[in-house]
Amino acid sequence: MQNKLAEIQGQGYGLAAISYDSTEVLAAFSRQRGITFPLLSDAGSATIQRYGLLNTVVDEALGPNKDDAAVKSDTRKYVSGGGVRPMMAGIAFPGTIVIDRSGRVTARYFEESYVERSTVSSVLVRAGAGKAPMSATKIAAPHLELVTYPSDGEVAPGNRFSLVAEITPGRGIHVYAPGATGYRAITLTLAPGQPIRVLPMRYPASEVYSFKPLNEKVPVFQKPFRLVQEVVLEGTREAQVALRGKDSVTLTGTLQYQACDDKQCFNPASLPLTWRLSLRPLVVERPSVAK
Repeated sequence: MQNKLAEIQGQGYGLAAISYDSTEVLAAFSRQRGITFPLLSDAGSATIQRYGLLNTVVDEALGPNKDDAAVKSDTRKYVSGGGVRPMMAGIAFPGTIVIDRSGRVTARYFEESYVERSTVSSVLVRAGAGKAPMSATKIAAPHLELVTYPSDGEVAPGNRFSLVAEITPGRGIHVYAPGATGYRAITLTLAPGQPIRVLPMRYPASEVYSFKPLNEKVPVFQKPFRLVQEVVLEGTREAQVALRGKDSVTLTGTLQYQACDDKQCFNPASLPLTWRLSLRPLVVERPSVAK
């Protein structure tokens, strides 16, 4: 978040982080990590509870049923793969909340596994903000122009980020949207066997195209639009071991589509896509507080 602070503020957002940690711990963390935005101490987890974000699995893992198989499974998924300590009581489920100037929550981004976190850039992309970086790949394909890039150039295991494709159909051209029957709807498919988990894509709103000669109406994209494919770089222990020692990861995929104009439809097209991301390790240690 610190590395993206200028970008966040440039989009008109403010930034603050809240946790159950004491002001002493947060102050030490700010000094050690060079944090310049506010870190808020939620004493007794009062605000965390008020928002319904308290991680109750911690209490179960410290309680009389701690040896139950289901509790152990939930603990590994929602709290920590290395076990639970009493100092963890009061933590929140990790996530991001977007609040407007009147205090109304307009969006929220939460993950299930404790090691998974949405990146700031991915949150901005999903909110409709952000723009293509200078390093974006530009492709002049048949009947459309494509600009593609990852939301983040650097990721760590467990990061939830986005692969973006900004598409501009040519003049008088439309490409088919999901729901079109008898045509190849545009899809972004990632190759199997990669260290990522692919999340369901939410397509932007399409428009209805009427083709009078065949008396058909089909959903299409005629104006510039953006596809945002969310993925998670696997953060399991096995995945972290497999990624250890590597300084980058390359992801591949394919954009498939079919384009038409007012007179004819063209053959379906398939574009190979590649994204290269730098890898960084997870930061898991707690700050040291002088006694």
